[in-house]
Amino acid sequence: MTLRSPWTCILWDVDGTVVDASDGILRRLTLAFDELGFPPPTRAELVNWIGPPMHESFQRNLGLTPEQAADATTMYRRIGRADGYTNGAKLYPGVGDLITELGESGIPQATASSKPEVQVAALVEHFDLAPYLQAVVGATPDEKTLASKSAIIAEALRRLEAVGVDTSRPVLIGDRHHDIEGGAEQGVPVIFVRWGFSWPHEGEGAAAQVDDATELRALLVADGE
Repeated sequence: MTLRSPWTCILWDVDGTVVDASDGILRRLTLAFDELGFPPPTRAELVNWIGPPMHESFQRNLGLTPEQAADATTMYRRIGRADGYTNGAKLYPGVGDLITELGESGIPQATASSKPEVQVAALVEHFDLAPYLQAVVGATPDEKTLASKSAIIAEALRRLEAVGVDTSRPVLIGDRHHDIEGGAEQGVPVIFVRWGFSWPHEGEGAAAQVDDATELRALLVADGE
């Protein structure tokens, strides 16, 4: 039995879609908030932090100026390097197996994450997913040069094309409204996963919404002889 796909390539958001890094993010945010003089965040508040670029989140959630947010982001990344990018991270049920299955069937895949690319690379290598990805794409370290979801999606498609992948029918798998908005700007449909850190309304505008990896697989592959 072989696998076919209605898509020529599959792009993956990472945080909240492939990897649940919430324990580490909460721990690092708590340390950062303490240094900044803010009360520690609650787990319920993580929905405001997981997904968008951290530089943007510090401004929106704490009211910092762009300059203050840049300093806060640098501090948060320093804490992350010391803590370890993969510390406490875990795969969402069935997603790693699905990426592996797709990769073994020759269906091209790439990440398109708002996380800094060095962190994305560490995570996919930690979970042994790197061999099944033709490109590992994330934000630039300053989260400014390459930060918007639209720009990151465009870069992922560019890198896939550079290695000979057909990008005529791409799809993005994501869990935040940023994914849907970025996909729309690039003409890429989005399958919205409901297991991440998002508000219920964020899936509006997605091509489809799924509750688990089994439902997602049904939209990504078709079994055939």
